[in-house]
Amino acid sequence: MKKLLVYLKAYKKETLLGPLFKLLEAGFELLVPLMMAAVIDRGIAKADSAYILRMCLALAGLGIVGLVCSVTAQYFAAKASAGFVKKLKHALFAHIQRLSFAQMDRLGTSTLVTRMTSDMNQLQVGANLTLRLLLRSPFVVFGAILMAFTVDAEAALVFAAAVPVLLTVVFAIMLLCVPLYKKVQARLDQVLGLTRESLSGARVIRAFRKETEQAAVFEGRNNELTRMQKRVGRISALLNPVTYVIVNLAVVFLVQIGAVRVWTGALTQGAVVALYGYMSQILTELIKLADYTITLTKSVACGNRIQAVFEISPDLGTAGFAPPPENAGLAVVFRHASLRYENAGENALTDIDFSVRCGETIGIIGGTGSGKSSLVSLIPRFYDASEGEVRVCGVNVKDYPVGALRAKIGFVPQKAALFKGTIRENLRWGKPDATDAEIWAALTAAQAKDVAESRGGLGFSIEQDGRNLSGGQIQRLTVARALVRVPEILILDDSASALDFATDAALRKAIRGMAGSPTVFIVSQRVSALRHADRIIVLDDGRLAGVGTAQALLERCEVYREICQSQLGKEDPPDDAGK
Repeated sequence: MKKLLVYLKAYKKETLLGPLFKLLEAGFELLVPLMMAAVIDRGIAKADSAYILRMCLALAGLGIVGLVCSVTAQYFAAKASAGFVKKLKHALFAHIQRLSFAQMDRLGTSTLVTRMTSDMNQLQVGANLTLRLLLRSPFVVFGAILMAFTVDAEAALVFAAAVPVLLTVVFAIMLLCVPLYKKVQARLDQVLGLTRESLSGARVIRAFRKETEQAAVFEGRNNELTRMQKRVGRISALLNPVTYVIVNLAVVFLVQIGAVRVWTGALTQGAVVALYGYMSQILTELIKLADYTITLTKSVACGNRIQAVFEISPDLGTAGFAPPPENAGLAVVFRHASLRYENAGENALTDIDFSVRCGETIGIIGGTGSGKSSLVSLIPRFYDASEGEVRVCGVNVKDYPVGALRAKIGFVPQKAALFKGTIRENLRWGKPDATDAEIWAALTAAQAKDVAESRGGLGFSIEQDGRNLSGGQIQRLTVARALVRVPEILILDDSASALDFATDAALRKAIRGMAGSPTVFIVSQRVSALRHADRIIVLDDGRLAGVGTAQALLERCEVYREICQSQLGKEDPPDDAGK
């Protein structure tokens, strides 16, 4: 939690001025009981109306000045806390973007969303209250004790006895609540994760009529969260009643002692009222401090969760490299590469070994779960090989700075994704400085020119996730986004599944005619989509089942032959397979 305070450096002035104005307000507040005592002892006792009027005007003046100080303190506290969390959100988001896919899988999407939203909001509330109350409440409490001793030392001993007991109660409950609030946030992660899963899979849930079962699971998770919140709520709820009891008992003793001393003439009635006023101030501030303590415990727990994400070191960083001169003609090389996902029982890929020359078109095919997407994800280093290595242009991908590696690659993921914004803005994700001419050229190659033209051009606004486009239109635009950067290596991960055969064929023809002759990897379930590839890689259960031309694989690769027969029929092999 302490390490996060570095993001407050830009708001040093606000973090100083906020508490300072709060202390000024508190100082004026401590003068009020003394002025009330003077009104009683000098004004009311002597029936001096002019004095009473002067003191009332002075009290009104103190109230106005205190209000100005309070509003000013609130302004600076709000500015500092909001700015602090703003910078922290930017830093956390940037840090998350540097994490590898494996690290993000390990953390979980729901956890990261919770820490970017709920935890951040709680931290902002805690920072705001800290700047306003952390110094003010203790200042008023101990200031009231000191002022009480100036009024009457014997009666003020009640203050000296009550305050340590109150502080012990406050800190004991805080120590009990902090670990429980961590558990509450962990339960919240689980509820959010289930909610996200249910919303994203709503169609599947309804298709299989699992609404009742899913609702029951959600209710169970939500009840766990509720029970945990009630548990910590019951403990934190003790703060106010316990502090009320202690302070009111102290008031009883104070009034009793004050009455005796007034009767003996050792104390004036105004002094007793002043002492009672200081005790009331202590009660008010300790109630505020109790509420602040509850908020602070939540904020500390949330801050520690955020700090835990920062403490995860990205495993994709490198110190730079010097490209070696050898293997200049090879675009991608897999050297006995294997991949095992986090907590997986076995490898997703095992002993993958092949080379791809610059400008080659490589098809990748295999059954469901054979590791096709896993294989191409190793090239841009979305995941690191567990064993062996992957080399791009003769350099191990782990030796590249991530930005330099991915600048060479155009990647179209299996799940097409567009972001809210115009067509122009979405395509400029591929190349930030792309001109309209370059964007239109990419759209034409991706067979998506008609999508833009039919909607008024590049300024057409796309909804989040491309909700106002069809699946085929989204896929074509994602392909155009990859093509606009004219990459050295183009990876199409089953990115034409929603396209008809004619559009798919036109797309592949346009890619083959691209300037610069990129090295192309095409992952597809369709045999017809790969028959024109220079070579085809066949995967079976994470292992290489065959590498070669379509015709050669038909002759000597049983897995590929079975795929062809399942799609084209036993008596109808691809007649142009060798072309």
